[in-house]
Amino acid sequence: METVEKIISDVSGLVWGLPLIILLVGTGLYLTVRLAFFSFQQLPYALSLVFKKRDDGAEGDISHFQALMTALAATVGTGNIAGVASAVAVGGPGAIFWMWITAFVGMATKYSEAILGVHYRQKNKNGEMSGGPMYYIEKGLKMKWLAVIFAGFAAVAAFGIGNMVQSHEAAGVAYQNFNIPVWLTGACLAILVGLVIIGGIKSIGKVVGVIVPVMIIFYIFAGLIIIIMNIADVPSAFSLIFTDAFTGQAVAGGAVGAVIQQGVARGIFSNEAGLGTGGIAAAAAKTDLPARQALVSMTQVFIDTIIVCTMTGLALVMSQMYLAADQYDSAAQLTSAAFEQFLPGFGGYVVAIALLFFVFSTIIGWSYFGEKCFTYLFGEKVSLPYRIVFVLALFIGAVVSLDIVWGFADVMNGLMAFPNLVALLLLSGVVVNETKKFKKKRQEEQQQVKGSQANL
Repeated sequence: METVEKIISDVSGLVWGLPLIILLVGTGLYLTVRLAFFSFQQLPYALSLVFKKRDDGAEGDISHFQALMTALAATVGTGNIAGVASAVAVGGPGAIFWMWITAFVGMATKYSEAILGVHYRQKNKNGEMSGGPMYYIEKGLKMKWLAVIFAGFAAVAAFGIGNMVQSHEAAGVAYQNFNIPVWLTGACLAILVGLVIIGGIKSIGKVVGVIVPVMIIFYIFAGLIIIIMNIADVPSAFSLIFTDAFTGQAVAGGAVGAVIQQGVARGIFSNEAGLGTGGIAAAAAKTDLPARQALVSMTQVFIDTIIVCTMTGLALVMSQMYLAADQYDSAAQLTSAAFEQFLPGFGGYVVAIALLFFVFSTIIGWSYFGEKCFTYLFGEKVSLPYRIVFVLALFIGAVVSLDIVWGFADVMNGLMAFPNLVALLLLSGVVVNETKKFKKKRQEEQQQVKGSQANL
């Protein structure tokens, strides 16, 4: 068994190595430049779109907001708590800066995934929208074989990263902090998730539309309390993050490469820009133009990494708890200790509660991604059986050891990126054309508004 774990660990290190990181960041940078920094320019408008109710007459299953919350549900998770802590512990405070850089170029990647997801989506037999990398690879590149490979990798990852690993993490947190038996956590998760996903994407959209904003606001609020209470330390924390990003002195002994690699890898793990999941969620949205939903979708990267991850990062840097990382059994415990230092008596519970909510939402989001991949491979007839098996796997994941499952799922998660990034690069012309259509439509809308104001 140890030999198998070693092999999987080595393969995981190879998959998530420098070539994939360069390809992920390089693709994001290429798309950012080719779109003339459109993602930066439109960020304020994109954020305003999140809360605007429009396009009700357009085709789709859920609203802009619900599609965004579905994407956030799957990405705001352990990466925002344990992933950031791991990055800072191994790469130093400077890793946070490279997480930000990854997020800024990742917005263009997520934008492109969403545009293609909506552009190439199609209705299934139930009248629901289906889209994502498997569809734009097949229909846009005419490479059915590559689409099948992506769907296969994602389907396996859904049961690992998006299911059993998450329930195991939740069970451990519930037992350590609240002394709840692992089997009970597993049973509760299975029942709650089952009640949500049995109704499909419309049910998922409604639930995550409530849960995700609450859990994110809860965590951000706790982070803001820490920042406000220690406002005098904030400038020096930012200064350390910026200087260490280019020197690597804090932890990595001057190894700037280690700082960059940790920041980029953990940033991608957190926001999933380049893995293709954003296109699956966006395809379900009601929207008049692919680019309009794509702008909403790209805000997921901004919220996930620039806002939520920064809360964790600042707490770790200001507390200097990362210097004692070897004293903790897990990265999540390191974040918990940092919050506890600033909020004695309940800081640890804040992280525990947030992590439980994050895990629950991640499971729900990934249940949808996995289902779309399974139905692409085997047809709509597997939809209900898939949901049943997915729910049962949650209980199993909570009560058994998952070292091999985690490693294997991590490999599948990384392998998803390769076919998706190939599609993004080869179909970038479609992204540019759809963006031009949106710009023209946007100019017409702005002129109409000016005309209406002039008539008042």
